[in-house]
Amino acid sequence: MKAGLYAQMRELEDRHWWFTGRRRIVAEMIRRLGLPPDARLLDAGCGTGGNLALLAGFGEPVGAEYDAEAARLARARGVCEVVRAGLPHAMPFAPGRFDLVTLLDVLEHIEDDAASLRTLASLLAPGGHLLLTVPAFPFLWGPHDEAHHHHRRYRAAGLRAVIEGAGLKLQWQSYYNSSLFPAVAAVRLLHRLLPAGPVGDGLALPPAPVNALLEALFAAERHLLGRVRLPVGVSLIAVARRP
Repeated sequence: MKAGLYAQMRELEDRHWWFTGRRRIVAEMIRRLGLPPDARLLDAGCGTGGNLALLAGFGEPVGAEYDAEAARLARARGVCEVVRAGLPHAMPFAPGRFDLVTLLDVLEHIEDDAASLRTLASLLAPGGHLLLTVPAFPFLWGPHDEAHHHHRRYRAAGLRAVIEGAGLKLQWQSYYNSSLFPAVAAVRLLHRLLPAGPVGDGLALPPAPVNALLEALFAAERHLLGRVRLPVGVSLIAVARRP
């Protein structure tokens, strides 16, 4: 990411509708997995640690983060161990250690996504799960992707291919953040037609009523995901299992 974005993210990720809505969705997806009470969880690319407290409610999490500043901020939360690590080849964990690996809007930051998923698959215990989210649709590429140093946005078929190529069995996947898709698509397409301005990062906190409304719209999709495959969305979410 651009310098300074991690500090900004740490300030906003406990309140911003996108982070809070995604956590509510992720929590529901994990609940349905039926993990054992002592489940071992890895948040790969944990950033500044906003999801670690959530994961701690399902077992014993470990955070892994490549950026030193982000790892420091995550560690300062005091939730669990946070180690410096990097995908695809610098993950200091024993094979088969984890019952669940979460990879939440991380894969798009990594040049070699296929090798990264193979590494994470090797860290799963037999029957263990991978829960991942990624940004969707290349035509939605915009300033946020530039500011966050994304390599790509995904279509469903491409994400399925890279998951299955890692030796994982895809249990389900869907587009999500669908209710806001028309507005986001309109803004991104309009941006291409207007003169280029400063590249934004998309992390501004809206006024409280707007923030609450956007969170409610986003998080409501947790009741559908895993049961209904949404045809479009700003992002993709998937659950895969190590055979």
